[in-house]
Amino acid sequence: MTALDKRQGTFNAITNNTSVKQDLVISAYKPNGGFEDRFAKSAHTEDGVWDFVRTHLSYLPVAPCRGNFIQAVPERDARILFDQVVSYYVKNGYPIPLSSREFQAGLDNRFPEREGMYFLSEQVSVYDAMRLQADFVQQQELFVNDEKSAIQWLRRCLARQPMKYQELSPQYMKEAQRIWDKHEQPVELRAILEQNFFQDEDGIWRVPDPRNEAHLEQIRHRALMNEFQQYLDSKGKLKIVRTEALRAGFKESWQKKDYTTIVQMAKRVPDAVIQEDPALLMYFDNASLLKGE
Repeated sequence: MTALDKRQGTFNAITNNTSVKQDLVISAYKPNGGFEDRFAKSAHTEDGVWDFVRTHLSYLPVAPCRGNFIQAVPERDARILFDQVVSYYVKNGYPIPLSSREFQAGLDNRFPEREGMYFLSEQVSVYDAMRLQADFVQQQELFVNDEKSAIQWLRRCLARQPMKYQELSPQYMKEAQRIWDKHEQPVELRAILEQNFFQDEDGIWRVPDPRNEAHLEQIRHRALMNEFQQYLDSKGKLKIVRTEALRAGFKESWQKKDYTTIVQMAKRVPDAVIQEDPALLMYFDNASLLKGE
């Protein structure tokens, strides 16, 4: 999905602050080359994941040129690629054979990366040639309104310049905690750092390398599942939730084929939590279908 630059906005877009400023172009494709037949045979293995990723990357644009700069393709980001994997597996009724950390490590080992985007080997040479001709790469503007986007913001920030908590905290408070979704439970910066990033002996926070990923994944998963269990133990409607805890809980319930927990929990949280999150909506829709609701 990309924005359509019409250059000249409509009268309403110019004069009304609440009017839509851009139109969207949504592209879709139907996989060919025998992917669906191969997937049916390898869906329960890691090979199915990487076959899906290779097929998906082959359909994405390498990098659109806009004058003297290259426009980044957000669909090539690791987290969005993993969301696509989750969506496809859940839609087809299969358990997801990799965690997000294992997926990230697998991407790094199998696909070349440039400016946070992953490519096929035959695509990266095209991108490198384009990059030599461009002045810069225009990254997608990142709006922080929940824990997931806060992690993305921190990852981008620390990838550019690792820093101590005292240096990072003012920037985070200014840029990353302006407005959170009204139903989203804010998470403290230190908690996000401890569960997703690595602190060296000098107290400097960094993007973790694959050696630290598995340990961090265990810490984060335990914290998220503890929170999800608290939701299960509580009664009535939940007005504020930690969406990442719901994602972890829904995923584990899906793996256990506990569709009742997914459906019942989805009915206890604000509708926007489910409807605005593709992964949660996919779990809920498919669990409802399997339960006959």
